[in-house]
Amino acid sequence: MISFNIPPFVGKELEYIKQAVLEHRKLSGDGPFTKLSSQWLEKKFGTTKALLTTSCTSALEMSAILCDIQPGDEVIAPSFTFVSTVNAFVLRGAKIVFVDIRPDTMNMDEKLIEEAITDKTKAIVVVHYAGVSCEMDTIMSIADKHQLYVVEDAAQGVMSTYKNQYLGTIGDYGTYSFHETKNYSCGEGGALLIRDAKNVERAEIIREKGTNRSRFFRGQVDKYTWVDMGSSYLPSEINAAYLYAQLEAADMINEKRLAIWNRYYMGLKDLEHEYIDLPTIPENCTHNGHMFYIKCKDLDERTSLIQYLKDNDIMAVFHYIPLHSAEAGLKFGRFHGENKFTTSESERLLRLPLFYELTLDQVDTIVSKVHDFYRHEN
Repeated sequence: MISFNIPPFVGKELEYIKQAVLEHRKLSGDGPFTKLSSQWLEKKFGTTKALLTTSCTSALEMSAILCDIQPGDEVIAPSFTFVSTVNAFVLRGAKIVFVDIRPDTMNMDEKLIEEAITDKTKAIVVVHYAGVSCEMDTIMSIADKHQLYVVEDAAQGVMSTYKNQYLGTIGDYGTYSFHETKNYSCGEGGALLIRDAKNVERAEIIREKGTNRSRFFRGQVDKYTWVDMGSSYLPSEINAAYLYAQLEAADMINEKRLAIWNRYYMGLKDLEHEYIDLPTIPENCTHNGHMFYIKCKDLDERTSLIQYLKDNDIMAVFHYIPLHSAEAGLKFGRFHGENKFTTSESERLLRLPLFYELTLDQVDTIVSKVHDFYRHEN
């Protein structure tokens, strides 16, 4: 059986976990490996501050607080995303205004954002689907014009760029995921990237249960106390140790995933247009090989292909059910304008296996089975 995903493991993870446990004697948050990982992210991506969190969900929740989201505020977001993207803002009392996606990238259509803005709009939350950037120049221009926050959900976008700028560093706040399904993993983990230095201190406070603990350890105050709202968003040092081993090997992992992605693309290109659609990478964007998807003719064909691959020991899956159609989506949000592509395109999309240990021979096997399916179907 070819699994859909296997969490990445590069070799030094257990060694670093052992160091954390036996040498550093530090298991809770903000130990040596947490600091090393944060410094790596800041240096690699050129962001002012990177704070490790327990998850990308946690990072999004922190960004919602930092954006001062209040009950009654509106937040613009795509419906084709994971629930954490919007839940963080719903928890603050916001109404989610969903806008349609572009069929080429599955990202929020930047041309539809401005007409969805009202006097209640507080923020735009963009999702870089499959590690491919949204059209950020347009989005940032709209945000500047209307004085709105921009939060980048770059859970899938670590190492991807837009016009040579890393995803997660463009908006006011960027969020990463290090879940076991992501390119770089520690099981459960994430990071909040902060563009402007003026927002760093409050982010540290929110992350540490609303206390000024970071200032205390820097010697800026003689004792630490509760000064603001916050929660426990610090990951375990064991998680950070596992993650740091992968960050050290980030370029190697990235190259391997891109090789797999390219093998899929070249192997399936002859089916494009007549049978399937392949992913689009816009000009001025680089991606990170986070996922490889194809688009079938319709929902029925996708269901048949998933079953055919399963019968041939290959696990393939579909992705999100659009949030606006979910029970909570109807309660906490509304869809602005026409749902021209969100539902129809989501029902066509099928994700093929892609993980660090997947071999090119296995990719060739999967490609062959997809070809077999369309030969039999047609």
